[in-house]
Amino acid sequence: MEKKSLRQAVMDLLFPRRCPFCGRISGGVLLCAPCADALPSTGEHPLLEGTFGRCAAPLRYEGCARDAVLDFKFHGNTGGLDCFAELLADCAAACYSGEFDTVTWVPVSKERRRQRGFDQSCELARAVCRCWGVEPTETLRKIWDNPPQSGIRAPEERRANVLGVYEAIPPHVWGRRILLIDDVVTTGATLTECARVLRECGAAEVLCLTLCRAMR
Repeated sequence: MEKKSLRQAVMDLLFPRRCPFCGRISGGVLLCAPCADALPSTGEHPLLEGTFGRCAAPLRYEGCARDAVLDFKFHGNTGGLDCFAELLADCAAACYSGEFDTVTWVPVSKERRRQRGFDQSCELARAVCRCWGVEPTETLRKIWDNPPQSGIRAPEERRANVLGVYEAIPPHVWGRRILLIDDVVTTGATLTECARVLRECGAAEVLCLTLCRAMR
């Protein structure tokens, strides 16, 4: 324990931890005190329901939360992953305790992963699973590099844009109670399609968890 504490102290000295929402040095904690009070939290109502089923999210997609997600997703700033994971894990524990046995993610295409250098939702799932001492399971593949959802506004067009772009990995799906992780839920089109594919492949349950939600 002492060795770990000393190592962490040295790391904090050489590479001081910064709050992922404002960039300030946070004194070794995951989230600085001002942001802890100012985050756009979903509060007592983290759950929403839609065609995807249920989706829980600790944050609203606005202000510093939106900026942090964009910095992570498009600029590869992974320094806030531990903080994001703790927010997600706490939200899942509050909303879905005992309701899932498999953790997975909404995958990006091979082309998108090559461009960005990583899969943001996979990284979120891995970080959350570290909180629980487990490993995420790959249950979906993206087989078509469709245009980004962020460039499409109309809900019906977003739904059409994701139809048929995912396939399930059957051995990892049948009979499982799945927690499906993504970064943001906007219209719910992507989560709806992924949940549909998983259920049609035999998933017993699909619960959704995102860091932020733009849906009301």
